[in-house]
Amino acid sequence: MRRREFVVGVASSVVVSRAAAQQPRASRRLAIFSLSEPTALMNERSDNRYYRALFAELRRLGNVEGQNLLIERYGREQNTSSPAALAAEVVRNNPDVVYVVGPGALFFKQQTDKLPVVALTGDPGAAGLVQNLAHPGGNITGVSVDTGPSIYGKRIALLREILPDMSKLAYLTLRVGWDAMGSFVSAAAATVGVALEVAPLELPTSETAYREAIAQAARNGANAIMVGDNPDTMTNRVLITDLIGTAGLPAMYALPEFVAAGGLIAYSFDLVDLNKRVANDIDAILRGENPGDIPYYQASKFELSLNLKTAKALGLSLPPALLASADTVIE
Repeated sequence: MRRREFVVGVASSVVVSRAAAQQPRASRRLAIFSLSEPTALMNERSDNRYYRALFAELRRLGNVEGQNLLIERYGREQNTSSPAALAAEVVRNNPDVVYVVGPGALFFKQQTDKLPVVALTGDPGAAGLVQNLAHPGGNITGVSVDTGPSIYGKRIALLREILPDMSKLAYLTLRVGWDAMGSFVSAAAATVGVALEVAPLELPTSETAYREAIAQAARNGANAIMVGDNPDTMTNRVLITDLIGTAGLPAMYALPEFVAAGGLIAYSFDLVDLNKRVANDIDAILRGENPGDIPYYQASKFELSLNLKTAKALGLSLPPALLASADTVIE
């Protein structure tokens, strides 16, 4: 792997004075809610570097599990009935704050206007979570990995650099993500004159569902696939990249882990930094701030990752200008 540039995530703007940080606090309760990730990932020694960043920042801010922080985990194993039912269970248990990863924040919006929620989401305005990013109001704040139509347009444009004749693009995503962000993806595809094929997957997903969705894209003549950014695709990244590789389709991904797993290209936000910002929001709420007064943060740092081995296997020649602009190139 050749690193063109290494960007270290910077901690959030919430500054805690040394005196405040040293003040002991009684144990508070944090619930972590993710519909498709296993609870085994939700700890400071996680295989997932984004959870490691979250817990490290919480610790730096003085919130340590087992000392002054109790963590209740709601993951894939608990999502046995319906997402709404699982969210209702969290609301009944009434923790001090909930961290919602990916799709799921809307269920809390529908069920409570009191329980503080920090969400890692797509566009919170399009999803109906907040009316104003600078002043969210209500009980929900967080960080957004979505900059509206522009990020989808950029991803499609990058694919077009590799595939100038691309006329049909399949989009692999979850139903909950498509319902919230589908209009942006459609608008981005229409702007560049690319036909879009979408068959959203329902939660819980399965290997069979992913296999059929990718096979259908190939059967229906898609020139490439764009994979949605959500915890479920991240959890299944090895399966997804293997299936897409077997189908012989170039694909755009939302995180560098997909490229490391064999995907062709990723245009991604800095999710380590975003998880640090989530930790600062959680800390601020535990210290008494109203979530409605904490601005919703939008991702502003992005990185481009390429896999030359995969490009060669697909018979593709990557443009020199694209290679020169990449942050990470796997050779």
